[in-house]
Amino acid sequence: MANTSSPGKTIVLTGASGHIGYALLLKLLEQGEKVRILIRRNEKRFDKLGCEKVFGDVNNPKSLDKAFKDADIVYHLAGIIDINNGNDSLVWKVNYEGVKNVVEACRKAGVSRLVYASSVDAFTPLPLGEQMSELTHFEPDRLEGTYAKTKATATNYVFEQCAEGFPAVVVYPGACIGPYDYKISNIGEMVRKCLHGIMPVSLDFGAYNFVDVRDVADGMIAAAKLGKIGEGYILCGEQISTDDFIKTVLEACGKKAPKIKMKKSLVGAAAPVMEVYYKLSKKTPLFTRYSIRKLTSNCDFSIQKARDELGYQPMSVKQSIIDMVEWIRAHEAK
Repeated sequence: MANTSSPGKTIVLTGASGHIGYALLLKLLEQGEKVRILIRRNEKRFDKLGCEKVFGDVNNPKSLDKAFKDADIVYHLAGIIDINNGNDSLVWKVNYEGVKNVVEACRKAGVSRLVYASSVDAFTPLPLGEQMSELTHFEPDRLEGTYAKTKATATNYVFEQCAEGFPAVVVYPGACIGPYDYKISNIGEMVRKCLHGIMPVSLDFGAYNFVDVRDVADGMIAAAKLGKIGEGYILCGEQISTDDFIKTVLEACGKKAPKIKMKKSLVGAAAPVMEVYYKLSKKTPLFTRYSIRKLTSNCDFSIQKARDELGYQPMSVKQSIIDMVEWIRAHEAK
């Protein structure tokens, strides 16, 4: 794909340390773009990439003004994905107030386009069997969980600004897998357990829609170039049952499929205790009451609009898992 920005112009990326953000950063640099990243603290992985670094965060308007100066396109991915309880005020501050700050900073800098990464969690799930597609308005009060509510509220705000002439496009990534899992996501934690032989059971319930971070990055770049102002694009991948997903991960890890499958009632009963354990041990949670409910709700998202307008073509879950396992092996062997 050709460069998405005007010649000599700067592309700015928030959330470059995240799973999607890092994949997007690599893609942009591979395409020869001049990229500036807004980060809260430095990490060694950024030092040899050739991107400009500005230190700050989305709740520091002065740092945003500095980061967005002379920017042509801004990709906003910085946010908090937290499915545990207890951090509600911070999640609202970053995921909603931070978006408002980003929009204002884009206005001041004269940015030509903002690409905002919302989430499929902003959608109120339809009954099983019905496919979900892009919306123009979201209903946060009908959603469960602070993360989902903040994403829905922030997305409504962005669309309201678009109605007043602000140049933004929204994308809705699904559950992300693939390489560059530096911060150890929930899925990444499970993959690591499988690699170490600590996944003796599977689940006999649930399914979800998974997408590779590199596909989301491609979709966001296409949204910057081809997306319509004031429109949203679902960037999901393949729907797969929880049991098949675990089997696919174990196969990629060279491990045997578990013979035991846990029922929803048993996992649900253990979840409250595990949530306390995860919080006290400061470990990435595998399952919580919220994630169990997500696994059993509708995850059938249409990507037809992204296919038609952005040329979006996500890879298979199997290929993404193979690449994720290989990346974790190589990264953690160092």
